[in-house]
Amino acid sequence: MARVQRGPTAPASRHQHRRHPAGGVPAGVTSQQRLRVTIRVAFVAALFAVWAMLGVASAQEAIPESLTGAKGDPSRGRAIVMNRQVGLCLLCHSGPFPEERFQGNIAPDLRGVGARWTEGQLRLRIVDSSRINPASIMPAYHRTEGLVRVAPAWRGKPVLSAEQIEDVVAFLTTLRE
Repeated sequence: MARVQRGPTAPASRHQHRRHPAGGVPAGVTSQQRLRVTIRVAFVAALFAVWAMLGVASAQEAIPESLTGAKGDPSRGRAIVMNRQVGLCLLCHSGPFPEERFQGNIAPDLRGVGARWTEGQLRLRIVDSSRINPASIMPAYHRTEGLVRVAPAWRGKPVLSAEQIEDVVAFLTTLRE
């Protein structure tokens, strides 16, 4: 068996010459350098996640205009949020609703949502949250195109009407604390 001689053209270690199938890490990059890059990428991803939770978003992440041309009714919006047959909001979300038992815990708490996001940002999250987070499990309450596995009776029909969306937005903007 021939011995591998390490010199200026030979890799410094047996792992350094391996590359990721998609192009990977260039030769000569140390594991410490890769770790630094990984940490930076994770930090940036975490920063964007915190910005999203705090409601720091660009203008493209909003629907600034009312879907109906008018403001919604907060009391009707509250009724939709609380109704477990219409909005189903409390299936995933919790909020300042002490009279409601069995509130969800897999989605953000609705407390203070009106202070975190603008009216337009709330509207977009309800209309189609996948435009902000493609991996979101929140249903698109007003989108009808591009959906799969929709029962024939519901095809082409939004879950909530434009008026109902505006009512929910009006209610959520009142949740400031």
